[in-house]
Amino acid sequence: MTRIHVKGSADPTGTTTGPSRRGFLLGAVGAGLATTSLAACSSGGSGGSGGSEIVFMNQSRGQASTLKKLAQQYTKQTGVKIRIDDVGPADFVTKLQSSSQSRNMPDMYSVVDGHTMAPYYKAGWAMDLTEKMKGSWGDSFRPATLKTTTFAADNPQGVKPGVYSAHWETPALGVFVNAGMYKAVGLNPDQAPASMGEFIDQMRKIKKSGKGPFWFAASLSNQVIQSYASNYMTDEELNATFVGDNSWKSEGWRKTLQLVVDLRDAGVIATGSLPSGNTDNPNVEKAFFNTQGVAAIFDGTSAVGVARATAPDFTDFRSFPLPKADDGTQTPRLVGGAAKGAAVNPRSKKAAEALKFLKWLTAADQQQTWATGVPLIPSARAVSGKNIPKQLTGIAADTSHIQLVQNQILEQVNTALQKGTQALVLKERSVDQVLGDLDAAQKSA
Repeated sequence: MTRIHVKGSADPTGTTTGPSRRGFLLGAVGAGLATTSLAACSSGGSGGSGGSEIVFMNQSRGQASTLKKLAQQYTKQTGVKIRIDDVGPADFVTKLQSSSQSRNMPDMYSVVDGHTMAPYYKAGWAMDLTEKMKGSWGDSFRPATLKTTTFAADNPQGVKPGVYSAHWETPALGVFVNAGMYKAVGLNPDQAPASMGEFIDQMRKIKKSGKGPFWFAASLSNQVIQSYASNYMTDEELNATFVGDNSWKSEGWRKTLQLVVDLRDAGVIATGSLPSGNTDNPNVEKAFFNTQGVAAIFDGTSAVGVARATAPDFTDFRSFPLPKADDGTQTPRLVGGAAKGAAVNPRSKKAAEALKFLKWLTAADQQQTWATGVPLIPSARAVSGKNIPKQLTGIAADTSHIQLVQNQILEQVNTALQKGTQALVLKERSVDQVLGDLDAAQKSA
């Protein structure tokens, strides 16, 4: 999971743009809330439910059913009651914000992207798991999972170095296609396009058939761009840009943003604009899974769980990594690392019990349940990927090529990137103008 860093932000509750889903989505910092939130968090108090049960505030709709089943299993095995507060993606950040302000945080809660969660970590609402991860528990995870959830000493958000969450899912982002629509125009959905040029040609055929071609949420613009940028830059070069050592005006980024222009000029972006707002990605998923109005979307592997929960009768779709650039100089690499997981509220009177439950949730046996129940790609080394459904195998086959970038895009730059991508689609800005905007945002952050 990509962490989006807000340089200098210290607001534990100021995200005004809730995550449209999962850990891939972004927010903006409401500076006006910072003083109130920090004052509340520094005034002491235990937090937590204080009741006879452990309260888990859940963000995911695609994983809700499996989480409840596991909670019931845990209660049966241990006698410890677990109550799932099923908030869902649209209201999760708002409720987490109000809970922290009222000092009534749950005993444990879902973790979305690092940008959204970092202020809560800084405010002391998440247990530091660093020492607990040194040993068998930490060794049970895939290395990429730990690397991408560790806040390093030089993280620009100023979070104390450490690990504040544990994850049961290894995600990756790529393209999902409607197999029926592909077959209807003579395309093979089980054969990934060899290049972006071939993919665009496929989308042209889809468009001629009267179907909507390709779509992605504005909030996932950074993931699309970062995925494609790996065709031209190494992880080290990406990191150098994100920390301000390299310019956004480099040739690699210019070629990367040209992708948006190529998609636009080919007329293969459905509706001719990107959906935006708090529910932009759920709207994209609805258009793909529920109404089947578009043939291809860019999304995370967690989309399969959403599909199973919201459109269980539609299973005829496939996935593959974002096609490589025709003129790429590097082996393209997926954006991913860690997705669904949870944090423990250290102020809770039931923090120790909640930690035991979190360890249990991330153990191999339970990760097998996650993998088959959601389904998802587990984060545990010991869990085989053989039960991954066919809809995920295209992306899952390439998870050995995951980007490992130590620092990520600053939130201020990401905001400019989202606006710039939309502006390119709408022909309101040129590639060079957007690159200038990104460079300016980086320097002013």
